[in-house]
Formats: sequence, structure tokens, C-alpha cells
Amino acid sequence: MISGSTRVGAVIGSDVRRSLSPALYNAAFDAAGLDWRFVAFNVAAGEGSDAVRAMRTLGLGGMAVTIPHKHDAWQAVDVLDPSAAALRSVNCIVPLGDGRLVGASTDGVGFVDSLRFDAGLEPAGRRFAVLGAGGAARSIIDALGRSGAASIAVVNRTLSNAADAAELADVAAVGDAGDIESAEVVINTTSVGMGGTGEMPCPVSLLHRGHLVCDIVYQPLDTAWMQSARAQGARTLDGLGMLVYQAVHQFRLYTDGIEADPAVMRAAALAQLANR
Repeated sequence: MISGSTRVGAVIGSDVRRSLSPALYNAAFDAAGLDWRFVAFNVAAGEGSDAVRAMRTLGLGGMAVTIPHKHDAWQAVDVLDPSAAALRSVNCIVPLGDGRLVGASTDGVGFVDSLRFDAGLEPAGRRFAVLGAGGAARSIIDALGRSGAASIAVVNRTLSNAADAAELADVAAVGDAGDIESAEVVINTTSVGMGGTGEMPCPVSLLHRGHLVCDIVYQPLDTAWMQSARAQGARTLDGLGMLVYQAVHQFRLYTDGIEADPAVMRAAALAQLANR
């Protein structure tokens, strides 16, 4: 039951009508027995900073931030965690008791946790190839570097963007097709394949049974690229784990250390996806 003491969190984005965040968080709050509710607010591009500042006025217990407001949120908060500072991007905001707002970036650590808990792979000492150089790629490169990766090849059509993203980790560098073949883990961070298209982010011929092939796309959950990778003998990891585990990190921050059950969050997300 919602009452005057119910704590409220929210996700902001320019179009959050299809966001899975309310379902994930509310299922986790219920499972943990917490008097919390999570809602979604559409916020027009350019107004993200205003929405962040409104957290204080409304007394929100936490805020998740998605496209296109992550950089605006980075500018609007008072304190940054190390990843958010390096990425110049915030996807999670938590109020401190003194009125200040803390900005964090949980996407990259969410991906690393999906590697560890869903694929059983510890990133330390591993060779990675990251396809793409956008916001998701940057967060993953940063997190892999902080997790002890041996090497990270950033493969992108625009070499200057790849070089810029590679600066986020000492072990990262601009890569090519050869780096994809020699990597242990290949990660698609682009939107190629979203919505069920048959497009491929790299030639399937580069993939082989020595690879773990990861896709951050989760609509569809099993992309054509992952299906083709399995046909080449590779193992695969879907993109829903990254969404779930970054939310687990945010839940912990919102609730001052309480752990969410990732299985509960994943089940809630799958239920939402099944109805689309």
C-alpha cells in the first residue's frame, strides 16, 4: 500500500514509456519488503538538469537516468563516483542527508557482474574486443579496465572515436578484425540487431569456439548475431544481465546497502518483454 511515508524513486528519459526500470525496481522492493515505489518521468531533451535539481524539492529517494540526460545529470550533481567522473556521464543519482546529490555510473559494473555471475567469467587477465565506441562501450571499457582486463581492443568505424574511448583504460587500444579473432570475449555495444534485424556488428566468420560473444541488446533477447555466433561454436551472453546488474547496483545505493535479488529483477523484466 502506498502511503505518505512511501519512498519514491524515478527514471528519467526523453521517452521512458517502454522502460523496464519500474518493473525491475518495484519487483525488487516488494521482494525485500521495502515501502518504496519506482515510477517513470518523460523529460524533454535539454531539461535533464532541471529534473535532477527537482529531486531535492520532491524528496525523491533515487533517480535512474537514461538517454539523453546522462551528461546533463553529470553536470547537475554535487559529487561524482570515479567512473561517472571519468565518463562524464551519470545514470544513477542518490541524495545525501546534507542535501547534496551523488552521481554514479553503474552500466559498466553491471556488465562486469553479468560476466561473472551469468557467464562464470572473471574479467581479470582476459582479452576483450569491444565493438562500438558510444556511451555503452565507454562504460564497459572503463569497468573492464578497473577489473584487471589484460587487453581491450576498441573496434569502431570512426577511428577517432575508438581512440577517444580507448583512453579510458590503460590496457585499451584501437583494434581491428585481427583483434576480434584473438580476443577471448567479444562484446557488441552498438544498437545493431536491436528490434530483430538480421544485421551483424562484425563478420560472423571472425567468431569461433574460443569466444564468449556478448550482446548488450536485449530486444530481442537472442539476437541474430548471437545465434550466428553459436553456430560458429561460441558461447553467448545476452544483454539483459547488464540491465539487471546495473539496477542491482543502483538498488544498493538507493537503499543504503540492501541487496536486491537479481533473479527477481530478471523475472520481472522477462515478464514485461513477453507482453511486447
